[in-house]
Amino acid sequence: MATMKRFSRVAHESMSELNITSLLDLCFVLLVIFIITTAPVTNDLDMALPKAAKREKEPKPKVQCVTIDKAGQVFLNRMPVDSQKLLDTLIAMRQTDADLNVTVRGDKKTKHKYVMGILEVLQQANIGKVDLATDPKPN
Repeated sequence: MATMKRFSRVAHESMSELNITSLLDLCFVLLVIFIITTAPVTNDLDMALPKAAKREKEPKPKVQCVTIDKAGQVFLNRMPVDSQKLLDTLIAMRQTDADLNVTVRGDKKTKHKYVMGILEVLQQANIGKVDLATDPKPN
């Protein structure tokens, strides 16, 4: 007699449905967390809120202007000076204001050597913040 092996018929069929219950639960939890953490609008009532104490504003640093005309004449804040007086004055200003700002204004017909001379004086006076003034380009 031939013996036949008996196999139990376990369902080996492919799943035709996907269980997404846990995925939906996760989505709802994230949605609830998002709703709770979103700040509600608080501008719905007119209220007179207290004012903060006024704080003294630091004064804006005064900019010193060194102007050179086309003849090479040097002016410090509209007062004519020579190189040595300019150097002495800038050193004195830097000692009172360590954050001294200087703007060099030169006529467009000023020779380059005059501007370079003023920049050397500023370097000797140990002025770190130097700007070169220009006019904006017309449109």
